[in-house]
Amino acid sequence: MTTTVATAPPTTDPMRRRAFAAGALYLLTFVSMPTLALYGPVREHADLVLGAGSTSGLLWGALSEVVVALAGIGTAVVLYPVARRQSETAALGFVTSRVLEAALILVGVVNVLSIVTLREEMAGTAGADPAALVTTAHALVAGYDWAFLLSQSLAPVVNALCLGYVLYRSGLVPRVLPLIGLVGAPLLLASDVAIFFGLYDRMAPVAAFSALPIAVWEFSLGVYLVVKGFRPAAVAALR
Repeated sequence: MTTTVATAPPTTDPMRRRAFAAGALYLLTFVSMPTLALYGPVREHADLVLGAGSTSGLLWGALSEVVVALAGIGTAVVLYPVARRQSETAALGFVTSRVLEAALILVGVVNVLSIVTLREEMAGTAGADPAALVTTAHALVAGYDWAFLLSQSLAPVVNALCLGYVLYRSGLVPRVLPLIGLVGAPLLLASDVAIFFGLYDRMAPVAAFSALPIAVWEFSLGVYLVVKGFRPAAVAALR
């Protein structure tokens, strides 16, 4: 008498794991939202470089942005094998945009950490020129603002167009989600152009309003991928 032992199917589908990882990484990119408050002291008081106040907020903010940069690349790496089945051009565009975004985020982080270094090594030392230190701090803050505009404001436009196109065409998630990103992308782009030409500051309320649809798109996508994953029918159609 022979006994047949049935092999249990895997309990977790690889595509479900991939969707969960992508969603978790998308949600992780929101960890830097408090930087607006954490960087407030140096934005409002450049004389912080002279030794006034604490730099712990700057360090925590810089660390959170490093996490965002790495998580952003992670979303592209995880989603590329899926996105390329629908459009290799859009998938490569998404990966490239994410890498450039991360690089510019790190440029901004270097500017912030440079202010901390100036404060620790130069402030209060003999021969240090306070006016020169404050001017340098202003320049580093300006450099951070430009890096932010090109990375965490402009790059999400490209991300939404590339990934939104793939997800809308494939139906891997409800089409209303990528539609939010595709509608929000030109709105944010118009705002970025206005900031670039000095029509208003990136801290202006209209700038925050223009970024809201993209923020909703990325957050809702992250939540959906974590909770639901890719739609099975759409996954089957891609194979």
